[in-house]
Amino acid sequence: MRLLSAVVPCYNEEENIADFYAEFMKTENFFQSKDIALELWFINDGSRDHTADEVKKLNEKDKRVHLLSFSRNFGKEAAIYAGLEKANGDYVVFLDADLQDPPSLLPEMFAYIEEGYDSVATRRVTRKGEPMIRSFFARMFYRIMKKISKTEIVDGARDYRLMTRQVVEAILSMKEYNRFAKGIFGWVGYETKWLEYDNIERKKGETKWSFWKLFIYSLEGITSFSTAPLAFAAFMGVAFCLAAFALIIFTIVRKALFGDPTSGWPSLVCIISLISGVQLFCLGIVGQYLAKTYMEVKRRPIYLVKEEI
Repeated sequence: MRLLSAVVPCYNEEENIADFYAEFMKTENFFQSKDIALELWFINDGSRDHTADEVKKLNEKDKRVHLLSFSRNFGKEAAIYAGLEKANGDYVVFLDADLQDPPSLLPEMFAYIEEGYDSVATRRVTRKGEPMIRSFFARMFYRIMKKISKTEIVDGARDYRLMTRQVVEAILSMKEYNRFAKGIFGWVGYETKWLEYDNIERKKGETKWSFWKLFIYSLEGITSFSTAPLAFAAFMGVAFCLAAFALIIFTIVRKALFGDPTSGWPSLVCIISLISGVQLFCLGIVGQYLAKTYMEVKRRPIYLVKEEI
C-alpha cells in the first residue's frame, strides 16, 4: 500500500489545528479508493500558544498524526525541510494549517500525478483580502525575480505542492542553510503542473507574515537565486567612475578657461553625497551575499528538535 505524507508547518495555530484535521480527512475516502494510506506531520515551529497540545490531542485519537516540535522558532523554511526529512510517503504534500491551502484540491492534484507529472503546484490568481500595498509589492517581487533569475518562480505561487518521492529526495539533497522553498522547487526542475485558485482568507487567527518579514523574505529569495544585484553593483561602480572622470576633465577645462575656483561647490557636495550613497548601497548588496556565505560556512543545523511524537 502506498503512502501519502502531509507536512503541515505550524506557528501559533492552535485555533486551526482541529479544523484543518477535519477538513483534510475529508479526502480519506478518495485516497482509500486508490489504496493509499495517509500520515500527517505537524511541524511546530516554536509556537508560543497551545499548538503542540492540540496536535497531541489528535495523536491520541489517530496514530497517523505525528508531531515534531522545534526548540525555538526557526522559520517556515526550516519547518518545510524538517517535514521532508520526517515524511515517509511515496507522495508528500505541503499545506498551511490556516486552511488557505484547501485540502479539497488534493484529489485533482493527485489525478495529475497519476497522469505522469512529478509535482503539482498551486498559485493564487487573486489576492482577495490582502492589503493593496502588500499585493502590489508581491507582484513586483515576482516580476523582478522573473527578470534577474534563471530559476522559475511563478507569480502567486504557494508552498502548497504535491510531489513524488523522487522530487522529495532531490530537495533533500540541497543542504543549504539559507533556504527559499519557492526557488528550490523551481531549481530542482521536474515536470510540474500548475493549478490556479482564488485566494482563500484565513479561517481563524491572524497572519504571522508582516510586511517587514515579507520584505526580508523577498531579499532572501533574490540573493539565493540571483547574482544580478552583484552585477548591478559592479555596473554602478563603472558608471560612476566614468562620470567622475568626465567631471575632472570638465573642472580642469573650466578652470583653464574661466579661472573661477570657488563656484560650484554646492553641486560638488551633492555629487559627493550621491556617490557616497551609491557606494554604501553597493557595499550593502555585497554584504548580503557575504553574510549568506558566513552563515553557510558555519554549518549550523537547519533546526533543533525539542519533542517528537
